[in-house]
Amino acid sequence: MRLLHTSDWHLGRAFHRVDMLGAQAGFIAHLVATAREREVDAVVVSGDVYDRAVPSLAAVELFDDALHQLAGLGVPTVLISGNHDSARRLGVGAGLIDRAGIHLRTDPASAGTPVMVPDAHGDVAFYGLPYLEPALVKDEFGVDKAGHEAVLAAAMDRVRADLAARAPGTRSVVLAHAFVTGGEPSDSERDITVGGVASVPAGVFDGVDYVALGHLHGAQTLTDRVRYSGSPLPYSFSEAAHRKSMWLIDLDADGTATAERVDCPVPRALARVKGTLEDLLADPELTRHEDAWLEATLTDPVRPTDPMARLTARFPHTLNLVFAPDRAPEDPEASYARRLAGRTDQEIAEDFVTHVRGAGPDTDEQGVLRAAFDAVREEEAVAR
Repeated sequence: MRLLHTSDWHLGRAFHRVDMLGAQAGFIAHLVATAREREVDAVVVSGDVYDRAVPSLAAVELFDDALHQLAGLGVPTVLISGNHDSARRLGVGAGLIDRAGIHLRTDPASAGTPVMVPDAHGDVAFYGLPYLEPALVKDEFGVDKAGHEAVLAAAMDRVRADLAARAPGTRSVVLAHAFVTGGEPSDSERDITVGGVASVPAGVFDGVDYVALGHLHGAQTLTDRVRYSGSPLPYSFSEAAHRKSMWLIDLDADGTATAERVDCPVPRALARVKGTLEDLLADPELTRHEDAWLEATLTDPVRPTDPMARLTARFPHTLNLVFAPDRAPEDPEASYARRLAGRTDQEIAEDFVTHVRGAGPDTDEQGVLRAAFDAVREEEAVAR
């Protein structure tokens, strides 16, 4: 059986104020063309279909068009909700849409109920595990501790139990939206840390033939059977080195998975440059970036005059300007953003406590801060 694995479309998302709907529509057309030309037997979409819980009308219309195109292929498509999606909104009409061969899996309770797709060697069971917000699903899965590993492990127990009751030789594919240990994040994914832990071990998914992951935006191979497809388009400059693609997966009769990367059309290359303004304007090595979407980090000790206007004269697609003067790290004038770069909300809060009273929080106080951040995220998840 041949699968096409994609995820993290983020329909409706812009890139530094650049409207990406046209590029997203181009990707959908590419996906459909690839499925047709490569004779794909099933398409899997591993979450974050939309960028927001309440997407724009234009994003909804694009998704509607995508559903019609996929249904027109006559190829089964399985989609799950991600942490950016509203599972309840995305799942509206799932029963009716199911009849068209588009299988929306947004309800955690159905984690152990697969979509069955036959081929010449028998059945393949597709299990859709939507993004599982631990605090909201722990009762459904009967776990005491609201953590990512606990709820995913419980969901996978249902998958394995269902699979064990099926005919010997039934192959299996799991769709999941999670941060799996060993994956490389970028700046454009929303933090899903709960209780100080964001990732889960790949061993949680033992017992199935292929795991189609979503959430991280870079295409990655964690094991031969556990992969991230990544987002089909870039959504932050931290993705400048990404090769945007989908996975074409062939499942043999014995469940062995072989993979091929299929590149996605990207509207414009990304580039990051760093140096003084005069150096960036004069360096002949940067000619190759003149047509790219550009992020420029200026190291001038004093902010130059009209830097964006001068940069765009050479690099017309400059989208982001960062000031990082060459100063000692302890320089009190270093920018607030620079001092916070790469730090989690928890670390920033702990730094604030240290700054105010001269000593950092103890273990109990760290727990209080962590619980507060978890409660905020739970409240936001309920509102979806």
